[in-house]
Amino acid sequence: QMQLVESGGGSVQAGGSVRLSCTVSGYTHSSYCMGWFRQTPGKERERIAVIDSDGSTRNADSVKGRFTISRDNAKNTLYLQMNNLKPEDTAMYYCAAGVTYPLWLWNVDYWGQGTQVTVSS
Repeated sequence: QMQLVESGGGSVQAGGSVRLSCTVSGYTHSSYCMGWFRQTPGKERERIAVIDSDGSTRNADSVKGRFTISRDNAKNTLYLQMNNLKPEDTAMYYCAAGVTYPLWLWNVDYWGQGTQVTVSS
């Protein structure tokens, strides 16, 4: 059973930066597709960025040019560098893993517990 544990969330002012980390255990991280999703109360969970085992990435239009997803297979860790944060980026951020690329809500096999990011204006 794969386990995903996010860290790095917190409160930041608009225009600031935050880096989220997701530590993977239980399976070989390098063979899985990974991604970041976010969710606010009353809304559906939204895909933010995904990365394949070969390093190919896709970002949502809402975060292009501001967020960067990356992975360190040697450390079994997934990252999300978030720059130029906006109040609308406030959400619970979830790490996800699956065997099929790209990841969507319906083909995620494993979820982390989430980490909150709050951006104030």
